Amino acid sequence: MDINFVRRQFPALEQEFTYMDNAGGSQTLSKVAERISGYLLHHNVQLGASYKVSREAGEKLSYATNEVAKFINASCPEEVVIGPSSSMLLRILSLSLSKQWQEGDEVIVTNTDHEANVSPWTDLEEKGIKVKIWKVNPETLELDLSALKELLSKRTKLVAVNHASNVLGTINPIKEITEIAHKAGALICVDGVAYAPHRQVNVKELDVDFYVFSWYKTYGPHLAVMYGKYDLLYEMDGINHYFFGKKDVPYKFQPGNFNFELTYSLLGITEYFEEFYREHFRSTKKLDTPEKLAKSFDIIARYEERISTPLLTFLNENPEIRIIGYPEADRNKRVPTISFVHSKMKSDEIVKQVDEHRIGIRFGDFYAKKLIQDLGLEKKNGVVRISLVHYNTADEVKRLIEVLKKIL
Repeated sequence: MDINFVRRQFPALEQEFTYMDNAGGSQTLSKVAERISGYLLHHNVQLGASYKVSREAGEKLSYATNEVAKFINASCPEEVVIGPSSSMLLRILSLSLSKQWQEGDEVIVTNTDHEANVSPWTDLEEKGIKVKIWKVNPETLELDLSALKELLSKRTKLVAVNHASNVLGTINPIKEITEIAHKAGALICVDGVAYAPHRQVNVKELDVDFYVFSWYKTYGPHLAVMYGKYDLLYEMDGINHYFFGKKDVPYKFQPGNFNFELTYSLLGITEYFEEFYREHFRSTKKLDTPEKLAKSFDIIARYEERISTPLLTFLNENPEIRIIGYPEADRNKRVPTISFVHSKMKSDEIVKQVDEHRIGIRFGDFYAKKLIQDLGLEKKNGVVRISLVHYNTADEVKRLIEVLKKIL
């Protein structure tokens, strides 16, 4: 991977600061900022009017949502719901979808998820929905598929699970989980927030029913997207005004509409990955967007595996450290979101000492409270989390290791 090409796209990286809290929020592409500015300065009008600027604005936003649909390989742009955050989109989904459910129906959530994909479902207990918890194996720190099969029943309506844990970094086998859920007659809702910055999201290949992730953790603005299969979205009641019906997809799930300038800026992300492909592949063979993204994210995954290997090796060699997640840098098993605890030091004590070296990492539960509680890590003030992405460098990782050697 051409790291110099990548870093040139992120102006913030020119500062003398090392960003390793990327799972909390990535740095933003310059193209994204340019799109926001361009829209606000030249097309900041309400949509749907007959005058020229409004028509142009509508065309620009339609083009942007079409490109987002291609980016995740949705069947059509109507399957793309834009919202202010993953938490809000998942809440909207739970409110809308549960209108079709009856008292005694069941939902399965995990204890490894960010609360965004837990609370919207557990809150349905007030309506008589039964919630079951799919718990991580405390030894392997993985979700056992056999445990899921035991939880499923004829009344299971939905399985809510993350594609990658924002604490463990573990990649869950979503395609296999989806097959198991569908075989039992259940839908699946996937939180891809911790996965999307690192790997291709191909909703058709996964066959998921709903998939949500945040753009501000995927090199863009503070905005989120929810994919839903069109037939499911069509049949659901929305939360918009009463005069919007079944056919008003996705607008019936977007009260007040989406944010125009931020939605338009998503083109900066899709264009970046198009340029990334052209920069790294000189083939004249014409490929579609999912094929290009598959090749590009393969390069990214290999690069992330390479730069995270020395960090995980260092942590594994320290007998006082326990890695909370898969201990190796295998790109097929994890993303480079790396959490650990120290046997003698609390997590906040470690992070605050790292702060002095202009390196940004973080400690806490990261809203995966059930996981931290079940693993007994509250007394440590959560975990230390180092979250890398593909604009981080081997030299940055080396520098962090040197800092950690002095502290640990």
